[in-house]
Amino acid sequence: MSNWITSIEGTEAGHSAALGLALLAAFLHALFGAMQKGRYDPWIMRGAIDICYGALALPIALLLVPWPEPHLWPILGGAFVIHTAYKLLQAQAYSKGAYTVVYPVVRGTGPFFTVIGAWLIFSETFTFGQWGGIALLMAGIFGLTAYNLRHVTVARETLPAALGLAGIAGLFVALYTTYDAYGIRATANPFTFLAWFFVVDGIAMPVLAVLRYRNMTHKPALRPLMTKGFAGAILAFFSFGSIMLATRLDKVGEAAVLRETSTVFAALIGWLVLGEKVGPRRTALMALIAIGAVIVEFAG
Repeated sequence: MSNWITSIEGTEAGHSAALGLALLAAFLHALFGAMQKGRYDPWIMRGAIDICYGALALPIALLLVPWPEPHLWPILGGAFVIHTAYKLLQAQAYSKGAYTVVYPVVRGTGPFFTVIGAWLIFSETFTFGQWGGIALLMAGIFGLTAYNLRHVTVARETLPAALGLAGIAGLFVALYTTYDAYGIRATANPFTFLAWFFVVDGIAMPVLAVLRYRNMTHKPALRPLMTKGFAGAILAFFSFGSIMLATRLDKVGEAAVLRETSTVFAALIGWLVLGEKVGPRRTALMALIAIGAVIVEFAG
């Protein structure tokens, strides 16, 4: 499969594949975020997910993909630092705020800064129409956030802190998207980067989760926790893998913008699964996000 991926890089077929992969990543990432914000403490849930995907990725990394080139190891080390910082910020934000408020802020600050990073690092440019689409998408995301902030009643007293943490986490979204796009392009086989990324990225959060678990008064049962962690690991493989392959096949900025339609999926999941209200105004804002993403795709 790696030969097919490399053969369509920069082609029209690669562009179409990147579009599908970015939208798949958006849907799966929204599911992943909802899982982390569900019934379990977000720190414990993230630790369960990471230990599962690290364990699943290790035999793949050791046995099924080519060994990383020497220059790839420091790149993987940098990815470990960036992603760990992002996950710490995200877990703190989820601990303090409602999912449908926190998630749009985390994702909403990412597209603009990712596009800037793609311009600086990969010399990517956007048309005037695409910038208009980005503006619409971000207006919809932040409009959704403002609406949620005004009407949400869950954990209202900690919302300012949650929003601040979410905004910083959003900057790290842009940082890791651009950095990881550089990493997956720095190796001959994209699956080498993906497999070893999941190995090294699965180290930190399980340690923190174990420490937190030991200090909990009411400890959750481990079997259902790890079952859910395994499901989250599968989602992570396909979500992160999809967006990373999309950034290798086509423009990093376009893939990042399309992924942020995850905010639409997140609002629907918050309504259907977590019991959080949506309503006509939020539906209109979600439509604005979707329209912005469509404009970015077709105005290029």
